[in-house]
Amino acid sequence: MFNNKKFEYTILASCLAVLLGCGSGASVNTDTELPTNNDEITKPVENEDPNDDSSGDDGSQTPIDTPDDSEQNDENQIQVINVDTADSTLPSFVSFNDTTPDDMIWEKVDSLSDEFNEWDSTKWIKTNWNYGDTPVNMLNKNSGVSEGHLWIKATLNDDGTEQWFETSRVRSIGKIKFPMYTESRIKTAHISAYNTFWLNNGDINNRDEIDIIENNSNPSTDYSNPNYPWQMSSQYFVVKDGVTERAKGNFDNRNLSEGNTLKGVKWNEAYHVVGAWWKDEHNVQFYLNGEPAGSIKTTQPFTLEQHLIWDLWTQDSSWVGGLPNKSDLLDDSINTMRIDWVRTWRLKSI
Repeated sequence: MFNNKKFEYTILASCLAVLLGCGSGASVNTDTELPTNNDEITKPVENEDPNDDSSGDDGSQTPIDTPDDSEQNDENQIQVINVDTADSTLPSFVSFNDTTPDDMIWEKVDSLSDEFNEWDSTKWIKTNWNYGDTPVNMLNKNSGVSEGHLWIKATLNDDGTEQWFETSRVRSIGKIKFPMYTESRIKTAHISAYNTFWLNNGDINNRDEIDIIENNSNPSTDYSNPNYPWQMSSQYFVVKDGVTERAKGNFDNRNLSEGNTLKGVKWNEAYHVVGAWWKDEHNVQFYLNGEPAGSIKTTQPFTLEQHLIWDLWTQDSSWVGGLPNKSDLLDDSINTMRIDWVRTWRLKSI
């Protein structure tokens, strides 16, 4: 016969055994079999919260895991920008911070690109335009291609002529218009003269002009601008019927990002890559060594296709940096501007 009271006692004893006796090895003598210390009751272990400090830590608790310092610094890690490692099939900035519109691609313009392994007369011409009121005399013999570089050299004519600064200019035969990007890898001469890479079309009274770089790395005059040797001196001109609109988008190469391997390296001590993204009829973004480096926005529109130009010239003006010492023109280690390559692209819709 089923004994209800005995069953109730049995259940009660079982509960007490679980609560009081099982952890200490005690057993309970009832009619219902209970596990002894030889038959452990396994308690399910919940996933521990590493941030839960409710257990009353007595100092022996395993330290709480914290994010590794390297993980915390990942977002703050300095990006290394070495423009010499950039993908040569695309504008250099694409390798480091690609801001190309999603619906467009860069198409290489071969007629305005050259690695300068030899002189290519289908692409380049020596125009040798001489400025007024300067000692500059531009000559074909003062530029050429050798050892994988285009070069422009300043030499001295010491026969008493007023045009004693002999130099040269190289201009593209082809022209281009926005949207486009061009860049050139350049090492400047270290004399008091402008080392230039620029775009131009027209004459003195009617022209569009984009000056990517006009650097004088060794000015002979100081007109209260100690930063002058470091600057690109980028700017633009829109000239219509002799009326000039002009503004600068200048940049100092010491202001490159901390991770840029050419930050603060003098223009004459290494090759620097200078470029311009001519976006539309009003906007140009300049680049230096893979990074944005100043910009300009015109009031009047750029309307003309433009040539690419390099030259080396000087003038007895403080804004150019003054005339070089004539002895500097006899020193082949400093009197030559070198261009390693030029690469140009059009931006096209996909």
